[in-house]
Amino acid sequence: MKIKTIAVNGMIAALYIAVSGIIAPFGFTNIQFRISEMFNHLVVFNKKYMYGIIVGVFSANLFFSPMKAYDLIFGVAQSLIALFVTIFIGRYIKNTINRMIINTIVFTITMFFIAFELYLAFDLPFLYTWYTTAVGEFAVMAFGIPVFYILNKRMHFNKLIEEKQSMQK
Repeated sequence: MKIKTIAVNGMIAALYIAVSGIIAPFGFTNIQFRISEMFNHLVVFNKKYMYGIIVGVFSANLFFSPMKAYDLIFGVAQSLIALFVTIFIGRYIKNTINRMIINTIVFTITMFFIAFELYLAFDLPFLYTWYTTAVGEFAVMAFGIPVFYILNKRMHFNKLIEEKQSMQK
């Protein structure tokens, strides 16, 4: 992996952790209003951003979660699965906004992992908890679509990490 890829992913992880820390009182409840989840949209621009997102999720859960063991398993698994599904589906959808919409839907649906985690940890009702976590995730991810679309126009996320080395002459 190139140094630039490692550095950019390190910055993404650090931003994810910092934003998660700021909203920690609201990010680890049965509503899961975690603004840092907007960073999941980066995978729409380049699949290599997944490393920084996963390190960020793992670290934020390690530092801030009141249920570390559960969150390190279920939270990271939910992110990994949703990111892989988005990357796979993204191969067939070329429009950036449509990929972010799909990403939002995938992350919203996979909140059943978090609902199951909260059911195991606190005996919360599964379906209601899935609903509340999904609503929080949907709100954050939907809000993130225009934010990351506009940021991309300035920062060109697809070019910050190069997918392939181009050594052609």
